[in-house]
Amino acid sequence: MTTTTPARPTSTAAPAARTSRLGITAAFVAAGLLALLLAAVHLAQGTAAVGPADLLRLATGAGADETVAVLVASRVPRLLAGLLIGVALGVAGAVLQSVARNPLASPDTLAVNAGAYVTVVAVAAFGLSVPFYLQGGLAFLGGLAAAGFVLVLSRGGADGPTRLVLAGSAIMLALHSLTVVLLVLFEQETVGLFAWGSGSIVQSGTRTVTLAAPVVVVGVLAALALTRRLDLLGLGDDAASVLGVDVRRTRVVAVLVAVLLAAIAVTVAGPVGFVGLAAPVLARLVARTVPGLGRHALLLPFAALVGVVVVLGADVLLRLLLPGTTSIAVPTGVVTTVLGAGLLVWLARRLRDAGPGAGGGRGALGRLRSRTTFLVVVGALSVLVVAATVAALLLGDRLVLLGDVANWWSGAAGRQVSFVLDQRLPRVLAALLAGAALALAGTVVQAVCRNPLAEPSLLGVTSGAGLGAVTMILLVPGVGIWPMSAAAALGAFAVFGLVYGLSYRGGLSSDRLVLIGIGAQAGVTALITLVVVVVAPWDVNLALTWLSGSTYGRSLSQVVPVAVVLLLVTPLAVALRRDLDVLALDEDTPRVLGVALDRTRLLLLAAAALLTAAAVCAVGVMAFVGLVAPHAARALVGARHGRVVPVAMLLGALLVSVADTLGRFVIAPAQIPAGLGTALLGAPYFVYLLWRSRGRGA
Repeated sequence: MTTTTPARPTSTAAPAARTSRLGITAAFVAAGLLALLLAAVHLAQGTAAVGPADLLRLATGAGADETVAVLVASRVPRLLAGLLIGVALGVAGAVLQSVARNPLASPDTLAVNAGAYVTVVAVAAFGLSVPFYLQGGLAFLGGLAAAGFVLVLSRGGADGPTRLVLAGSAIMLALHSLTVVLLVLFEQETVGLFAWGSGSIVQSGTRTVTLAAPVVVVGVLAALALTRRLDLLGLGDDAASVLGVDVRRTRVVAVLVAVLLAAIAVTVAGPVGFVGLAAPVLARLVARTVPGLGRHALLLPFAALVGVVVVLGADVLLRLLLPGTTSIAVPTGVVTTVLGAGLLVWLARRLRDAGPGAGGGRGALGRLRSRTTFLVVVGALSVLVVAATVAALLLGDRLVLLGDVANWWSGAAGRQVSFVLDQRLPRVLAALLAGAALALAGTVVQAVCRNPLAEPSLLGVTSGAGLGAVTMILLVPGVGIWPMSAAAALGAFAVFGLVYGLSYRGGLSSDRLVLIGIGAQAGVTALITLVVVVVAPWDVNLALTWLSGSTYGRSLSQVVPVAVVLLLVTPLAVALRRDLDVLALDEDTPRVLGVALDRTRLLLLAAAALLTAAAVCAVGVMAFVGLVAPHAARALVGARHGRVVPVAMLLGALLVSVADTLGRFVIAPAQIPAGLGTALLGAPYFVYLLWRSRGRGA
């Protein structure tokens, strides 16, 4: 991946040459008045029959006891939680952006929220009842570990915004997969945590907010104590060191403070998405027009105030759009995530193009491998796929012998064996075909994007297909496979078209495509949560099973769409194998060789979207297969796509089949979704790729 510099949407953290006291005062007053207005509207909203007139009478001393009871029991705690979360995440995001000198850094993109959330879910899953501060401490450790890992992989953001967001997205995907599995396996113990996992500021009293407030105050004061150092850090590491700043210690302390604030916010309300990105970015945009506001002594309080506006504004909008009890069930974080995803897309569109050779160049085709090596690899993988298929038929909640399989195949097996294998065969075929489809889609996406770290799920295509499929499943119970396939394809193509259209600006930038795809993925995933909570809050486990990638309950009819799409797209990929080779090089070579660049690129990406939609219909949403399989294939046989395509498809089929078999066998009769297995295998490999290519183009 090529390091790129964003078109700076914010002012630098360095001290301003001049200060506009009037402008600064006006900015704070405007933000404060907006926050007060939103707070007043927020208090007037709710399910109880207490409106603005009742609040006005209460303010004049003539209010009824019922009004006071409603305010104390639910509305004031919810308002206070919104204030607390806005302040904590606004300051945390501003600090992280300054430390990384990257406008895309936030508790979300650095996986802080994901690390904190998985620890909270794990505590609940194992039935542990812990005090608030201990739970907050565990969330802090989880968030710190995730953020530290992401910052190390991206060299503290020095490798550019794309690598920072990619590293955070990979860790976030892996942690999300683990969280979903805990929610599925411990459904009773974690009831209610699915919606809370998108960030809900609904409170049943003021106890939690009261306990969290001192921690937030300490965190904000610690951040304010670092303001001078953060100002100097904005001048660059060398300049800051000359001016007496211990750069390494400042970064460590600043990250600790930011993670503390984000972790306490997660403990109170769950991971309220992208507030830590939106608030400081909006604050810095204002600071560009107000001289002096860019100094951290003013920027941090202003970001906190903007954070309050973002959270309260999202909650007010949510209750306007979904009045009644539905607004209680739908988490506020759904709205903030959609807002933040849009902001991430806007920032990505402002990326400067890295040049014609972005993402390609030296070594793009890798080391050449002999034909003998290719044939040996294909032969070995074919044997492994056959062995995995046989093992998948034999292993599960009930062990079956090879003789039983032979009898079943010839129609001479007993009723029990026939029942088991009749149920197991569609699952085995679904895993094999979906794995091959995802691997082929990933191969195409990586070649077109000239980025070996890209895959369909990181471009939003997988979540788009998931949104279409889940919506159809929940709105039309018992729907057939073809309508569901059509809905998944429609969702995949809608998101793909949006991402492609937004990424195309006088040409297609690889970095811009990936960042916009990640933003689209976050926004669409939030919409999936909204659909599940609104349409079928009592059937969350069904959606979770689907979204975690599982072959459970598959029938032969559900395998047909992915088989048909593979039969159509595989010959196309083979026919365009040389086009894929030159597309993976740079922008200029395909044009010199007469390749219709934009048309070919659009055709191939559309084929990848279709493959992804078909795979989602077969096994649900499954990450990392489209990343690991193509990259491993290039490592084995070189990067000529005539060889990569069959090897990647075999590797994808093998990966998903093994993950599915282990998930059915290891803790039988309970089952682990296959998506967890692919995430556990894919995330470490992705981390390895990021680590290996630190400090240079991937």
